[in-house]
Amino acid sequence: MAQAEITVTPVNDKAGLKAFIDLAYRLGRSDPNWVPPLRFEVEELLTPGKNPFFDHADVQLFLAKRGDAVVGRICAHIDHLALAQPVEQGMGPGTGNWGLFEAEDAQVAAALIGKAEDWLREQGMTRVLAPISMSIWEEPGQLTKGFDHPPTVMMGHQPERYQHHIEALAYTPAKLLRTYELDITQDFPPLIQRIVQSGQKNPKINIRKVDKSKFDREAAIILEILNDAWSDNWGFVPFTDREIAYAGKKFKPIVREDLIMIAEYEGEPVAFMMTLPNLNEVLKPMGGTLWPFNWARLLWWLRKPVCRTMRVPLMGVLKKHQASRLASQLAFMMIEAIRRNSTTRYGATRGEIGWVLDDNQGMNAIADAIESTVNKEYTIYEKAL
Repeated sequence: MAQAEITVTPVNDKAGLKAFIDLAYRLGRSDPNWVPPLRFEVEELLTPGKNPFFDHADVQLFLAKRGDAVVGRICAHIDHLALAQPVEQGMGPGTGNWGLFEAEDAQVAAALIGKAEDWLREQGMTRVLAPISMSIWEEPGQLTKGFDHPPTVMMGHQPERYQHHIEALAYTPAKLLRTYELDITQDFPPLIQRIVQSGQKNPKINIRKVDKSKFDREAAIILEILNDAWSDNWGFVPFTDREIAYAGKKFKPIVREDLIMIAEYEGEPVAFMMTLPNLNEVLKPMGGTLWPFNWARLLWWLRKPVCRTMRVPLMGVLKKHQASRLASQLAFMMIEAIRRNSTTRYGATRGEIGWVLDDNQGMNAIADAIESTVNKEYTIYEKAL
């Protein structure tokens, strides 16, 4: 018996949005390494007025059906802040994106990606970078290495077959993003210890933890350093004031003062390192819901997180110091301070750093120096439209 025809239609009502969200939970259920996100957070991500990404982006969700059955989904979007970036940094005029991609099979994948490409062309785009779900700061890239273990907090996880579906449609790799893992119960190599000790003796250097009672001020310092430090990076898109406030609100429950460091040089904040307890360890068995009793488990965990893994999602050094020895010295000092706090106060045994661009020589050198190894790779693909 012949299969029913595949139809791809835009999501334009609450029922469609619910089906869009539900599909990921159905398809992900069979993957032992998929971590179900909390449903209310996914809904917030996809709702204009709640997610400030919509302030500067055009977004269209699509559902694929085979007959009456939902068999796939995709989000096509255009970030107008990304369009304003220099072409040589990866984004720039004419570049659109798609993401939040799920498909039962290759036929569904081709129909969905084709529909996303058509929509982007209709909006005047001439090139696509994908998958990016939805902002470059959220979950960029298709997992292409590391399918055998769950992602850490704020990292994506897609089945290997999606890589083949994408590559079969004439997409080529544009950029590789890596995460590094390391055993944080072990001291760093002697050379790194000497660099850290030298910095600790330098009266011009001060490594301090953030002050959560002054959260807004500290967040502003970190975001100012981040926007300066990353401004020349491939794929960079600046944060808006609303996005800064939104990110601060989302991060605040899992922020720990002794896991986020700010480095000062001659009294000026010049670098930071943010580390988060791996929330995914407590979320994974919850199935995406806080009911009936998962809310209590989560609140208990947030009071004093105990976890195996700590993730460093963000760090930065002001551009004026990036080419100096000071940059790596500050990074090693912050990593060592966080490593000690992670093991002694939170029971962590493993660290994960990333994502890191494959051509970011400075960060890759730091990762190598502390004897970390690549555990996951994510590929962002490109295609001319």
